[in-house]
Amino acid sequence: MNKNLVIVIVLSVLIVVSAVQAIQLTKLKTEISSGSIAVGAATKPVSTSTGSSVTPSSLDQLDTMVGGC
Repeated sequence: MNKNLVIVIVLSVLIVVSAVQAIQLTKLKTEISSGSIAVGAATKPVSTSTGSSVTPSSLDQLDTMVGGC
């Protein structure tokens, strides 16, 4: 098979895939702006009254889980 033909086929597939993704992204953007899709809010880290963040309990024993010193 000709090397140039393979390059043209691969580039064509990439262009088609990117066009499909652009169409999907545009459709999703219009659905979000029209309000037909609800998006979730970002979660904030838990903080104490002093403003320092609290580490999750799974990270408290991290050094023993990985055999740290």
